[in-house]
Amino acid sequence: MFEVKDTSAMFCFQCQEAAGGKGCTKIGVCGKTSDVANLQDLLLFVLKGVAFYNKEARAFNLNNKNTDALIFDGLFATITNANFDREAFIARIETALTVRDLIKKELEAKGKVYTDLHDSALWTGTSESFDEKAKSVGVLSEENEDVRSLKELITYGLKGMAAYGMHAYHLGRVKEEINIFIEEALIALTTAMDADALVALTLKTGDYGVQVMALLDEANTSTYGNPVITEVNIGTRNNPAILISGHDLNDLEMLLEQTKGTGVDVYTHSEMLPAHYYPKFKAYDNLVGNYGNAWWKQKEEFESFNGPVLFTTNCIVPPKGDVQKRIFTTGSAGFPGCVHIVEENGKKDFSQVIEMAKTLPAPTQIEEGKIIGGFAHAQVFALADKVVDAVKSGAIKKFFVMAGCDGRMKSRDYYTEFAEKLPKDTVILTAGCAKYRYNKLNLGDIGGIPRVLDAGQCNDSYSLAVIALKLKEIFDLTDVNELPIAYNIAWYEQKAVIVLLALLALGVKNIHLGPTLPAFLSPNVANVLVENFGIGGIGNVEDDIDMFLA
Repeated sequence: MFEVKDTSAMFCFQCQEAAGGKGCTKIGVCGKTSDVANLQDLLLFVLKGVAFYNKEARAFNLNNKNTDALIFDGLFATITNANFDREAFIARIETALTVRDLIKKELEAKGKVYTDLHDSALWTGTSESFDEKAKSVGVLSEENEDVRSLKELITYGLKGMAAYGMHAYHLGRVKEEINIFIEEALIALTTAMDADALVALTLKTGDYGVQVMALLDEANTSTYGNPVITEVNIGTRNNPAILISGHDLNDLEMLLEQTKGTGVDVYTHSEMLPAHYYPKFKAYDNLVGNYGNAWWKQKEEFESFNGPVLFTTNCIVPPKGDVQKRIFTTGSAGFPGCVHIVEENGKKDFSQVIEMAKTLPAPTQIEEGKIIGGFAHAQVFALADKVVDAVKSGAIKKFFVMAGCDGRMKSRDYYTEFAEKLPKDTVILTAGCAKYRYNKLNLGDIGGIPRVLDAGQCNDSYSLAVIALKLKEIFDLTDVNELPIAYNIAWYEQKAVIVLLALLALGVKNIHLGPTLPAFLSPNVANVLVENFGIGGIGNVEDDIDMFLA
């Protein structure tokens, strides 16, 4: 395990691009500065104290949804590429401290007295002391590398859960059991736990990961309808336009409502592509297509888009020059120097974005044609007979789940080559921005079934699990691993971590992760995952295909 002796520096290894495959110590590969990285650590530290008191408050019915949302938003904001704004983290820490202490006072008024508490429930400080305190509460404050590894694995799973839970919250869906678990897990991370207890908590995190993705799926489909097979335009029109990126469908809906009749078009970017699959969004003729590719290509693609860009969540690459003047953020996202649009009474005013769009040229076309998607679980179930017949006849020999994240490393070309070299009697099931490695390839179809079935965003990996479980039922199998399904998943950030833990909780084994295994896995923890779940890495494309087909 990589060690950093200078605890005044940052240390972050939560994403796949951790420097040298070990950890970022001066500045994040993502672009976050050391002070922001440390403030993120401090926010997580303070949220553990908030979680403690809020859990206690539940016994007196003193907790409220605003505190739950505070915890979810704080965790979400620390996800890779979500928020780079120092002042935003200072404000979140100050708010969290205020909320924590207010709950504490209310409990004390009820006669509660607490002793021997973790420092996160006790520490107080002004913004002038935040940087100094932050240096002592980060990843390396846990000295045992295996304990550290498991605690970070759980922490990153909680971050992913919070992201999906926040999207559901924005659509009015809350599940109290999930909120309680996140609090209990945050509190548990402040205690001394042995490896067995931490492994158990890791698996429990996966169980609740399944629940939170199911909650978000219900929120999305009940609000916008079940996704349907859709061809999405990737060309452009000659109108001024706004590009919306990230994942939050509620933000997209508000933007579309506010741009109706203005002459301003709206294009989706990266993980927003699957919005086109939902029936309700098809009613908006101002939602005209998808522009560009995965998040990491945004530097050149934002330049050619010409209009303003609205980030609703993570996936920001630090912008420079004139492009930065066209970047707006909202929700948990943020970048210094960019206008941040806040929510007031459940609404957001995007008029600044719209007015800017009217003054700028239409997007420069960089592609033409259409891409197909919309193969979430309801749509696949509608095609179940056709899929089952194709499997029984031998027309489809195997499914490959290639969900997850894309990234800028050259080694990720592996996934494009893998898709191209798969036998023509195989089908790719995908979700997340990993799809951009192969969703524009001409891979054909099998009896009318496209060889790339895109379920949607990264959270829609849940759909792929539901599909697998349905096929298990149809084929009357006792174990989901008996299905002709292989898992070759690309990962990048913490939402991929909760997807992985959720798959493990559902009993899926022999998942391969790439392009590299997580730097936060100590050798011993990695061995546990290999021995108990068959987790593996990637190698040579041809050899890997042969292995999966064997």
